[in-house]
Amino acid sequence: MLFQGGFTFTNFVADAFAVFMLVLWFWLFITVAGDLFRRDDVSGIGKVCWVILLIILPYVGIFAYLLTQGRGMAGRDQARARQIQEDLRKTFGFSVADEIEKLNRLKSAGSISAEEYGRLRARLVQ
Repeated sequence: MLFQGGFTFTNFVADAFAVFMLVLWFWLFITVAGDLFRRDDVSGIGKVCWVILLIILPYVGIFAYLLTQGRGMAGRDQARARQIQEDLRKTFGFSVADEIEKLNRLKSAGSISAEEYGRLRARLVQ
């Protein structure tokens, strides 16, 4: 317990805040570490230095990584998602042409509207 005096509302709020901060740090640590270890443009020594900073100064290390490397995190996540999508298409044998053919059948059967067909086709072509 943070404060003396047994179970009080103040102790409960302080303990709940401490647990929240621990969970927040753990979530940010996993996010940053996942991004860091997936990167090819950072050397092994650079990764070791970041990990040491993340462990020795947990919040400072996370915030430093987010401030210095955060711009590219979303782009790397989107590129990874596109790569996974392409890998799944190759693995299961579905191509964009197959998907467009299915959309054409759904549109001609009246299952989807022309507006929905256009939106889904645009997503496939990207």
